[in-house]
Amino acid sequence: MKDGINKSQLFLASCIALIVTAMTFAIRAGILGDLGTQFNLTDAELGWINGMAFWGFPLATIFGGLLYNKLGARKLMIIAFISHLVGLIMTIFAGGFMTLLISSFLIGFANGSVEAACNPLIADMYTNNRTAMLNKFHVWFPGGIVIGALVSTVMSHFGLGWQMQIAIMLIPTLIYGFLFFKQKFPESQHIETDTSLNIKSLMTPLFLFIAFCMTLSATSELGIQQWIEKILGSTDAHPMLILAMVTGIMALGRYFAGPLIHKLNPVGVLWMSAIITTLAVYSMSIAEGPMIYVSAILFAIGACYFWPTTIGFVSEYLPKTGALGMSLVGGAGMFATGMWQPVIGGWLDKARETAEASGATAEAAEVLAGRETLSYMVYFPLALVVLYGILFFMRKTIEKYRIPQVHSDDAIA
Repeated sequence: MKDGINKSQLFLASCIALIVTAMTFAIRAGILGDLGTQFNLTDAELGWINGMAFWGFPLATIFGGLLYNKLGARKLMIIAFISHLVGLIMTIFAGGFMTLLISSFLIGFANGSVEAACNPLIADMYTNNRTAMLNKFHVWFPGGIVIGALVSTVMSHFGLGWQMQIAIMLIPTLIYGFLFFKQKFPESQHIETDTSLNIKSLMTPLFLFIAFCMTLSATSELGIQQWIEKILGSTDAHPMLILAMVTGIMALGRYFAGPLIHKLNPVGVLWMSAIITTLAVYSMSIAEGPMIYVSAILFAIGACYFWPTTIGFVSEYLPKTGALGMSLVGGAGMFATGMWQPVIGGWLDKARETAEASGATAEAAEVLAGRETLSYMVYFPLALVVLYGILFFMRKTIEKYRIPQVHSDDAIA
């Protein structure tokens, strides 16, 4: 502890806030079918509801990134806390499509505020080991999805409805609020705080390139996870258990990311992730029986490094973009994922209708629709194989912009 600032407590509170973010993602994925049944919604309409959460996120990161230097992490976390509370309570008492749209937007705005506050806070506190510590922080996105998926499965098994599953998230929300608001926050020391310089640095080809790549990697990772219940719900596999398994593996991968990042550097890790994810999504689109689980494991290994390593890349290779750069690249990923949500829902609707028109049973039509949708989604990581491959072979050119990193586990203190 230095100057009354407890880095370990701030890091812990950040991780719990990220757990809430992930639980909203996982439990929403688990209750999509229930929402569709209760409110008589099509998959396309469910896609719009999903999309509002993803669109609220980038708006919060834009807002938070632009005002981080003025507001600081503490005020942004107050905004996150209030938005989580209001969004969750509104969801519990939702009366239909429009209420679900608004509540999903508020939850997405809260999730984006957490990222906008915590990413630069952690990068500033652990400036000599940024990408590794950001990976450790982002352990709790897949970790929170594991928690959320298991909670959803157990509560469903005992007949507890979707409202109760939403309500359970109020508990960690109150915990992170309590932990954050009793702590003293540090002043920014290692994050560029000149907003005009931040904005100017966003216009560089490298930032625009990595932001575009983030739109593809986020959709590759989150697009599939958000629709896991709909895509795999009628196969022999249990979708929520697959989600828990996948995100559990992702959490382990992120926690032990330091040595891999040291060996391959962030660019090499991103290229490797794109290759493995492409193979995994293609395999998932044709897999049957136990091979679905094998494909899911491969997907977890591939996708786990995308998000935190991209944020770490921005903080290390584009440091002049400051908190704004980290926030906007995350926002770009979520905005793109939100944009694709109704499209993915439309793919499922159309493929199901085609299968049923050809004489398939309802259950077989669901399986065929899921496979066809995955066959479309393989093009997202495939494009990244090309783009990150180009960046990998240019890594010596961009290495001169990188902040030197200390490749050892930073003490969380």
